[in-house]
Amino acid sequence: MPATTTYSFADVIFIISHPSLGRYSAQGTGLGSITVTMSTDRTAHDVAADGSIMISKIEGNNGTIALQIQQTSGFNAWLVNAYDYLVSADPSEWAQMAVTIRSVSSGNLINATGVSFQNRAELPLQSQGQQRTWNLMASSITETVVPTY
Repeated sequence: MPATTTYSFADVIFIISHPSLGRYSAQGTGLGSITVTMSTDRTAHDVAADGSIMISKIEGNNGTIALQIQQTSGFNAWLVNAYDYLVSADPSEWAQMAVTIRSVSSGNLINATGVSFQNRAELPLQSQGQQRTWNLMASSITETVVPTY
């Protein structure tokens, strides 16, 4: 009999924290989507004149986290306030955010450190409420799968 698996975005917990700003935990609360992207290519090939290939293994766990959030949500308000604070704070505070993303149903656990804002999210103003996309950059992103039993 084939195995059956279940995924639910409602089971995803997103926690962002900063030593000066505290933490915000979002589960639902205006979240539209979360996309985690690794930035560093982990391999490169160099081709010599004779066609021989040298393969390089490249270290690097940096990447981005894109959050689509309803513009009227408390999570969006927290991010606006965090961005405003960090833009004028001492530079030593800029990349001190950390992110944990846990998908209970799939068992994925993502930890990101050295997190900073790539920029302020665009603000759409029109007749119908929209989502804002906040892009965060992280110096280290790791993913593990925790058994869900």
